[in-house]
Amino acid sequence: MRALIFAAVIAVAGCSSMNPLDWSHRVEVQQGNYVTQDAVAKLKPGMTRAQVRFLLGTPLLTDPFHADRWDYKYSDAKGGKVDPSTDKLLTIHFKGDALDRVEGNAQPAPPAKQLDASAPAQEAKKP
Repeated sequence: MRALIFAAVIAVAGCSSMNPLDWSHRVEVQQGNYVTQDAVAKLKPGMTRAQVRFLLGTPLLTDPFHADRWDYKYSDAKGGKVDPSTDKLLTIHFKGDALDRVEGNAQPAPPAKQLDASAPAQEAKKP
């Protein structure tokens, strides 16, 4: 009977999240709006809500009690842990339908994708 209990304890311990041999895959999770500094630089006071939405996308958070404020939040979790360096909040304030001011941080522009030199170049056909 003791051997059976010991085997059950060992089996359950293998399911623990504290297991140093845990090689399970952890998904990279990106949540929110990835708003770049380039996009924020294009904002001008007096722009309409539709123009701001076109540049930045639909805001992640809209507060019914503060209808003149849009919040663009972004965070990135790698390996199950949130990376604080990617945690950003950008707040857009409106007066009526016009952009009043912008507060907070935006993400840097993503690195340019490098083309594979071994891939054949595709040229646009001109009529």
